[in-house]
Amino acid sequence: MPSSLAPLYAAVFGRPWLVWGSAVLVATLNVFLFAFDRPWTASDGLRNWGDWVLTGVGLVRRADLLPPWLYSGSLLNIGVVVGGTIAALLSREFAIRVPARAELVKGGAGGLLMGVGAVLAFGCNIGGFFSATSALSLSGLGMMLGLGAGAFIGIRYLIWEVAHRPQWSRGGGRIYLQAGGPEAAGHAWAGAIVAGLVLAALFVYTRAGYGPQGVFLLFGAAFGVVFQRSRFCLVRAFREPFMSGDAEHTRAAALALVVSTLGFAILKFTDLKDKSEWVFPAAGLGSLAGGLAFGVGMTLAGGCGAGSLWRAGEGQVKLWAAVACFAVGVSLARLVAAQTGLLQKLGAAIFLPASLGWGGALALIVAIALAWAMLSTWNEETHTFSVV
Repeated sequence: MPSSLAPLYAAVFGRPWLVWGSAVLVATLNVFLFAFDRPWTASDGLRNWGDWVLTGVGLVRRADLLPPWLYSGSLLNIGVVVGGTIAALLSREFAIRVPARAELVKGGAGGLLMGVGAVLAFGCNIGGFFSATSALSLSGLGMMLGLGAGAFIGIRYLIWEVAHRPQWSRGGGRIYLQAGGPEAAGHAWAGAIVAGLVLAALFVYTRAGYGPQGVFLLFGAAFGVVFQRSRFCLVRAFREPFMSGDAEHTRAAALALVVSTLGFAILKFTDLKDKSEWVFPAAGLGSLAGGLAFGVGMTLAGGCGAGSLWRAGEGQVKLWAAVACFAVGVSLARLVAAQTGLLQKLGAAIFLPASLGWGGALALIVAIALAWAMLSTWNEETHTFSVV
């Protein structure tokens, strides 16, 4: 590498990015994505993958089903996986990490629970909580409560497992293709090649008349790079206050939520986006129960909708299992919910400014984000709710 570029490369890929800065960047990307078409949710694209697989084996029939390489939600997820791979390779952090068998089981079980929770709440922790709250939907705040309760239950289970069944996750892990010595340069070259392929795919999509699909892939890759380099994770935002007391990711998530909400509010207030967009009929039982199931699942899996994708991209086999089971689980759960009429009984679609006014709605979300950050910071100092 030319010496003039070496300092820039080291600054971007030689050290972790600041978590709070990356959180603001994630929120900003989500606002731009909403302005372009729609905000991000991982569960929608994962359902497309699950439906595609289940259609192939004859369990699901959908005349409107698009292939994963043309569906926007799927392309965002593919981009996150590929972005995580690119960043991990260029930073020489990529490795195929195979955990103990019981950890793989927990990854799969966590993925299934996340799939069920995403159906009940009309989205994962990104779409059902982060993007929905940003869109001023009451269901997002309901899912936030459920996620917190689910993370607490998941932590209590893991503590019980360590105390009573330590053999379930002890030993048996293996690592392959880890960078070290002469292999480090190979990882960097591989990362550059994968990045080049993403740009080539963007060109191919544009030439084929699918320019927007290429943009979705590019947005996803940007998300994946930011997540991997900063390790910013909503699982840690909900889990760590109950586990170690660390509040860094909670404060970052609260900041990202405020930035994203302000951006979404501007788009809706100026009628650039419809006010009903991303306001889900899940305010009530759906968001609370969905958040609870999702919170337990993401704690067991060690990754949420976004975290499972970019961690899978950097070689975490446990998260491969979580992603696969999430995709199948959300597809099957959606099928059951639709056939039983459950989707119409999960709650109401409540747009907060319609009830509180624009100022009241924004003040409520900012106050909740501030309280979340302050409570986690107080707990960081006192360890009142922490188990470690």
